[in-house]
Amino acid sequence: MSVVISGGGPAGMVLGLMLARAGVEVTVLEKHADFLRDFRGDTVHASTVRLMDELGLGRKFAALPQSRLGNLVVPVPGVGDVALSAFDRLPAPYNYIAMMPQWDLLNFLVEEAKREPTFTVRMNTEATGLLREHGRVVGVRYRTRDGEEGELRADLTVAADGRHSTLRREAGLVPEEYPVPFDVWWFRLPRHAHEQAAPPSLTPGFGERELALSFTRDDYFQIAYFKSKGFDPELRAEGIDRFRARIARLMPQFADRVDQLAGTDELHLLDVKLNRLDRWYVDGLLLIGDAAHAMSPAGGVGINLAIQDAVAAAALLAEPLRRGRPTVAALARVQRRRWWPTVVMQRLQRVLHGIMFVPVLTGRRSGPPTAFAAVARRVPAVRIGLSRLLAIGPRPEHAPAFARRPSA
Repeated sequence: MSVVISGGGPAGMVLGLMLARAGVEVTVLEKHADFLRDFRGDTVHASTVRLMDELGLGRKFAALPQSRLGNLVVPVPGVGDVALSAFDRLPAPYNYIAMMPQWDLLNFLVEEAKREPTFTVRMNTEATGLLREHGRVVGVRYRTRDGEEGELRADLTVAADGRHSTLRREAGLVPEEYPVPFDVWWFRLPRHAHEQAAPPSLTPGFGERELALSFTRDDYFQIAYFKSKGFDPELRAEGIDRFRARIARLMPQFADRVDQLAGTDELHLLDVKLNRLDRWYVDGLLLIGDAAHAMSPAGGVGINLAIQDAVAAAALLAEPLRRGRPTVAALARVQRRRWWPTVVMQRLQRVLHGIMFVPVLTGRRSGPPTAFAAVARRVPAVRIGLSRLLAIGPRPEHAPAFARRPSA
């Protein structure tokens, strides 16, 4: 019984850890030498925090560098600040969203997985194709950073290699694309020493056909700048001085530090996609996470939905793997389990696009969503329900008994 997982992101590493705890031989292939890439998904939602406790890793996870994301608060003319979320109203202790660099989370998961004798990770190794026999996927072809090529056979191959999945393309699977009205530039601005005592916050800035969100991190602010899809070449051509002026206008609280942006190479583009496969598997191959359903950054749910896929896959496939090769029916059960939560979250993201982004980016509004804010202010259940969907999800998965360990 063996599994090869293409992609060392959160979904691939969680699946590898859990299957290794079931005694399955697992090899994770990660094409990079390390995980140090900025502005990957950094929001770890309550469902994932709870999973860490169930795996016996809660105390170690809590010791990792992180901050707690505050509620989204928008200024409404004539009313004042209005909270659109209420994460703090969820049942404790899972009543927050943690912000941490993804490389810290991945390094943590790898070190824990390496404690299992059946787990292997191969860095600098990229899955480049599928091995097939008699119409079934039986492993992958790979290439190392040094140019070495080889084959790795497995009873199950899992594509957790992201929204541009090589194995998805090799399998001939094409996702259905849904329209997204924006792309995002991510960048950092310094957090001054006198600001360290302020509680973490999620702060919006609205302008004419543009908006930004600021996330408080330990010693810096992480900024997301949203503009209509395809804006990147035009704004890069304008130059960094014009962009600094844009941010100073959108977020006057940062006007004193925008000059810290040295050039446009510090602006990291996210080409936002929202898509979903109709079928997440072929015989011998399962796709999870962004390889099966790319998510928009709205709500920051992508990592956590991918991890939920991994938990469900481990719970449903550990026993079939112990018996040999999982059948197509076994792979289909994973998709059935995760299908409607994915559909619900993608529809929620499209609603959030329509409330928060489209009116601003099309020029119909240059401020916060006042109608929605009014409802959220008067009906606390709206804030709490939205927060639960984002932080926990519509079908939270729990670690199966074979993957649980006492807390260290």
